[in-house]
Amino acid sequence: MIDTIVGTLGLCLGLFVAPVQLLRIIKTKQIDGISLITYIFLEGALICYLIHAIFLKDAIFIIAQSVNLVTNLVILILLIKHRK
Repeated sequence: MIDTIVGTLGLCLGLFVAPVQLLRIIKTKQIDGISLITYIFLEGALICYLIHAIFLKDAIFIIAQSVNLVTNLVILILLIKHRK
């Protein structure tokens, strides 16, 4: 029971990280201080997490990782697009 609560809390908090960064990039078009390499590795990690969630057949984490994967992919694309 506690593991489900903690997992769900972590999931909810994690879902807010990328959209905040994405909105900042869209609003300001500033990418200074945001690491391209970090987002490349993050995408790889999210792909692995999604595959793991699929093997576990855990719908909540499949949805969460899918949302995170897409949101962070958009950030990665914007980082590449706005590089000087």
